Amino acid sequence: MDTITIADLEVRFHVGVPDEERQRAQRLLITVEMDLPLDAAARGDDLSKTINYYDVSRRILGLGEGRQWKLIETLAEDIAQLVLREFRPQAVRVEVKKFILPETRHVSVRIERGSRRKPLTAAQVVTSKIGGVPGGLR
Repeated sequence: MDTITIADLEVRFHVGVPDEERQRAQRLLITVEMDLPLDAAARGDDLSKTINYYDVSRRILGLGEGRQWKLIETLAEDIAQLVLREFRPQAVRVEVKKFILPETRHVSVRIERGSRRKPLTAAQVVTSKIGGVPGGLR
């Protein structure tokens, strides 16, 4: 599967469990990976056959306007659902990095949503074509 990645998009959102922490917007880095076939877009050099990563970045940047979250887990889920609903990749992975613990580079959550199907083995293909009986009809 092919993937479009937006790496470390910088946002300033209101996130944190204590009310005081949510009072000020804080810097977060968001990475979004979207799985979809890119061969048709590449062959035709056609933006309409892919996901416009600029549009995705603008939607994510706008997501925080007038909103706040207690958990970065909830923020990651909201981003994943927005991307799946509006841009329709087969699967999406979202990582949210927060710079809250001074002893660490960052704290992050990473989630995956959608269907990332594993390729079928040859035996599974044969089985599916002959009514579920492995090795052929008996």
